[in-house]
Amino acid sequence: MGTIRKEIMIEANLEQVWDAVSDVGSVHRRFVPGYTVDTQLDGDNRILTFANGAVVRELIVSVDDEAYRLAYAVIEGPMPLKHHHASFQVFAESSSHTRLVWIT
Repeated sequence: MGTIRKEIMIEANLEQVWDAVSDVGSVHRRFVPGYTVDTQLDGDNRILTFANGAVVRELIVSVDDEAYRLAYAVIEGPMPLKHHHASFQVFAESSSHTRLVWIT
């Protein structure tokens, strides 16, 4: 099973970035607007609609405010996945820059 790891430097403080990342119901407005066009919450599940019309259901596994880490898993969607788990974690690099790490 493959792993993808992406690190992105963001010109914003840790609290600002974490506020957007951890707002699981507003992905389409705050985190990746344009890439996703709608977000619906259904209990512990998040239903994302992408710009290409694809819809996936994700289980929000954990939102850890102390570690600044969000973990989720795609549990239903058009992709032929046997297993999918991913996380976003944010780290302060300075008072005005944050490193976002996505592992899937």
